[in-house]
Amino acid sequence: MLPELTLGSLMILATTVIHGIFTAAGIAYLTKKFNNWGRITSDWKASVVLSFFVLWLFLATVLEVWIWAILYVVIGAFEDFETALYFSTVTFTTLGYGDIVLEKDWRLLASFEAANGLFLFGWSTALVFAVVQWVFDLGDRESSTPRKDGG
Repeated sequence: MLPELTLGSLMILATTVIHGIFTAAGIAYLTKKFNNWGRITSDWKASVVLSFFVLWLFLATVLEVWIWAILYVVIGAFEDFETALYFSTVTFTTLGYGDIVLEKDWRLLASFEAANGLFLFGWSTALVFAVVQWVFDLGDRESSTPRKDGG
């Protein structure tokens, strides 16, 4: 049980760091892009940039799922990568078909991955919601910074 707890904890740490890096890079890009554009006058322009931001976060999720799959192959839980990737995707998304399961020695890892995926999907959802509000608020104001007169 200790190896599962250790590996699960390390994987949660690694995927959280990856998600944090993708989040920081995405926000930095959006901040720079929209500060250069100033007032957002086009909903389509904002929507395109937001779509790329969502895809950026999805790329982070795919990377995290792949890292879990690689772990399953390395520890010998699955013989081939395709099966490991399928299991990891189903587990990370908490879909849990149950058609492929881990052996008793490693099954606790699946619960770590499911909890990890649930949390990171929540993080992404909250982030996308906040960014959508921020971007479309920019279109409603003259500038993204408060006016000096307090208005």
